[in-house]
Amino acid sequence: MPVRGIRGAITVSADEPDLILQATREMLEEILEENPGMKLEDIGSAWFSVTDDLVSTFPAQGARQMGWGLVPMLCAREIPVPDSLPRVIRVLVHWNTETPQSEITHVYLRDAVKLRPDLVAAQ
Repeated sequence: MPVRGIRGAITVSADEPDLILQATREMLEEILEENPGMKLEDIGSAWFSVTDDLVSTFPAQGARQMGWGLVPMLCAREIPVPDSLPRVIRVLVHWNTETPQSEITHVYLRDAVKLRPDLVAAQ
């Protein structure tokens, strides 16, 4: 079975655990909604990254709060590129699916729409 990557990103207004966890859940819920047929048992793994200004909690905790406890997850820091968008949580979800890559919907929310306007416009 093919593995497809689904990208997502969302921004938060401050480095506060509750904001990071809520934003992570919002982003993942939107990924699930935008990709019909996606089931938790078909998610192979999820890789989260955060910008250097987010250090108060792990985004993976938000996913675990949604029931993703058996999904292998990893959190890392983004490369601190000068003048890049601040307070961003990103995810790369690996989905075991027959769905063609052309039918995968990537999710960019809040100010993160600036990261990939080409993908947001295609939705």
